[in-house]
Amino acid sequence: MNLKNIAIIVLTGVFAFSCKAQKKAILSTETALQKSILFGKGEKITNTNFTGTAYLQMLIAADSLNPTSVGNVTFEPGARTKWHLHPGGQILLATDGVGYYQEKGQPKKILRKGDVIKCPPNIQHWHGASIDTYFVQVAITNTQNGVPVWLQAVTDEEYK
Repeated sequence: MNLKNIAIIVLTGVFAFSCKAQKKAILSTETALQKSILFGKGEKITNTNFTGTAYLQMLIAADSLNPTSVGNVTFEPGARTKWHLHPGGQILLATDGVGYYQEKGQPKKILRKGDVIKCPPNIQHWHGASIDTYFVQVAITNTQNGVPVWLQAVTDEEYK
C-alpha cells in the first residue's frame, strides 16, 4: 500500500468520525433543550398573532371561577408576538433561553431565565425570542376584563 492510499484511508476515517461527532452534538443539544423546558413544548401556534415559529402548552384555561390563564410558550430564534395588550394585565416568567420584551415607546428589554415581567393592563407590548436563541416563558394572563387585543406585527426594524 502506498502513502497516497494510506492518507485516503486515514482522512476517510477522520471525516466519518467528525460527522458522527457532529450528529451526536446536535442530538445532545436538542435533547438538552427538551429536558430543560419545564412544562413541555406543546403544539405549534398556527394563528397570525406571531411572526416565526412558536409553541404553546396550555397549563390552565381561564374559567368563570378563576379568570386566569397560564400557558408555557416556546419561541424559536427570531419568533415573536404581534404588538398586543391585555385589558387585565399579564405576567411573564422567563424559564429558559434569551428573549425580548418591549412596551410601546420604551426600549427593548433582554430577558433571561429567572426574569419576571409585569405587563400593566392596556399597555401595548410584544415579546419573543432573541435573534439567535430560543426563548421559553410562562405567560399568566388575567382575562377578567377581556381577552388580549392583537394589533400590528412587530416590524423587523422594531425587533432588531
